Amino acid sequence: MTTTGKGSVYAKLGVRPIINAQGNRTVMGGSAPTPEVARAMEDAADVYVEMEELLERSGEFIAELLGVEAAYVTSGCSAALALSTAACMTGRDTDLISRLPNTTGMKNEVVLQKAQQYTYDRSFTIPGATLVRPGDEDGCTREQLESAIGPQTAAVAYLISANESDSIVHLEDVVAMAHARGIPVIADAAARIYPLDYFRGNAQSADLVCFGAKYIGAPQSAGFVCGKKDLIDAVVDQGFIGFQTGGGHAFGRPMKLDKQEIIGVVTAIEQWFTMNHEDRLIGYEERLSVIKDEIKGVAGVESDLEQVDQYYVTSLGVKIDTETVGKTAQDVADELDAGSPRIWVTVVGKNTISVNSHTLNEGEHEIVAARLKTALGG
Repeated sequence: MTTTGKGSVYAKLGVRPIINAQGNRTVMGGSAPTPEVARAMEDAADVYVEMEELLERSGEFIAELLGVEAAYVTSGCSAALALSTAACMTGRDTDLISRLPNTTGMKNEVVLQKAQQYTYDRSFTIPGATLVRPGDEDGCTREQLESAIGPQTAAVAYLISANESDSIVHLEDVVAMAHARGIPVIADAAARIYPLDYFRGNAQSADLVCFGAKYIGAPQSAGFVCGKKDLIDAVVDQGFIGFQTGGGHAFGRPMKLDKQEIIGVVTAIEQWFTMNHEDRLIGYEERLSVIKDEIKGVAGVESDLEQVDQYYVTSLGVKIDTETVGKTAQDVADELDAGSPRIWVTVVGKNTISVNSHTLNEGEHEIVAARLKTALGG
């Protein structure tokens, strides 16, 4: 936005736009919808529709693409996790739905291996569930997981990652163990969306699987959950229109979505499954190569294109000899942030900066290259 004249609407509030070389982070607005998504959302904005019908049809569209029974658009991945947990505790019982987060008398425990503990596991507890964490930080055995599943277990949770440690019970085994006891599994697959077969495989891997739609070019305030139809139906009852559609005093009322956000998700996921991803990734790497070439030869600085297990595949790692440069990585990042326009990069320890290009707008990689070179003393 900073190179095209867009973003001027922020000026009257004194808000300074950022060149985002970090990625799809919530603290920077999460995403910039693609032109196709933006147009679809604009078309949808001033037309009224029945939200129940829109949610149903959009869920059917997403489910067909992913090869699952059903899907439901939510206000982000965290909301998907919370609504899924609520659904597993209450089912479709409107009396129980209306009582959340009071879970007295319900199955209200969610089992998550201790080694998978992460910031966003808070989402499971929002509707009133208690997390049970078998094992320790180093791992979890089958026996420890089995002993943690009991009469109060409403669901077993799992964090899908690219490189799963052999020290934990893997998802396939978790699902088998939980299903043997008649218990559903909720999987967090927030950004596990590429390659496309991997995306579909993740979507089909558990009873309820949650994604963030910001990673595919939809608004950051949107996500979705997909999986078994009976459980998705229970999620729907928990949703923000549940007050009007039979969900009682539904827990998800505060997790409201605009109609155009739902259209944004549908448009984004359709585009994700039809775009040329090879060209997408080549474009990211070309931008990073420009930055790498610009800072080549700066004393005390080394940089390399690095392969990462993410949907953008490549990052640029910039290592700084702090004695030669006279600055730490944080010093350089602070200098980039203090300039105009602001530039945000990721600081990794004392001497390394990581630069991503998938959230850069046209031409911004050249600004990053020049400013980074200057900040590094080149």
